[in-house]
Amino acid sequence: MSGRPPHLKDSIVTSQPVTRRDFAAGLALVFPGAALLRSHHVAVPSLRRVADEMTHDNEAIHQTVPFKATPARVYAALTDAAEFDKVVRLSAAMKPGVPAGAPPTVFEPHPGGAFSAFAGNIVGRQIELAPNTRLIQAWRATDWKPGIYSIVRFELSARAGGSVIEFDHTGFPNGQGAHLIEGWRTNYWEPLAKYLAK
Repeated sequence: MSGRPPHLKDSIVTSQPVTRRDFAAGLALVFPGAALLRSHHVAVPSLRRVADEMTHDNEAIHQTVPFKATPARVYAALTDAAEFDKVVRLSAAMKPGVPAGAPPTVFEPHPGGAFSAFAGNIVGRQIELAPNTRLIQAWRATDWKPGIYSIVRFELSARAGGSVIEFDHTGFPNGQGAHLIEGWRTNYWEPLAKYLAK
């Protein structure tokens, strides 16, 4: 994409279709006894049925994002409601300003706790919080179909001059990948870098 900072690496990974033969060969590598079971006429599930029940077209996002701040500082900006609200206000999504009467940014810092940001347009639940190291959330945009949640994972580590987030986003509706990549860049990473530079 044009306009992406050179230090930001991201990609959409789409699985390729697997043939029945490839699947069987892979299964044999993982379960070498499966071929032995078949030769002794023990009932095993049909490989065709198993292959037909798997999808192969889900998108996923992986981004590596450096910051000139410690992992503790980045983690605090992502997990403290008052701090993250300041990040949100610097985002492209809130450029016109936060709408009057919009729900506040919420962040309950414990597993199972709720979060809400971007005037209530992004909501979810905390799955895992490992201070200064990891944040995993069940994350959704409120315009997705009801009951659809994706998983986002922020893995923080120190590096010379600051820290880096290894970020993964999976389980979002197909066709949303390019939109979400741009959204993470303009609504999370760029405003977060601006906020941390203050």
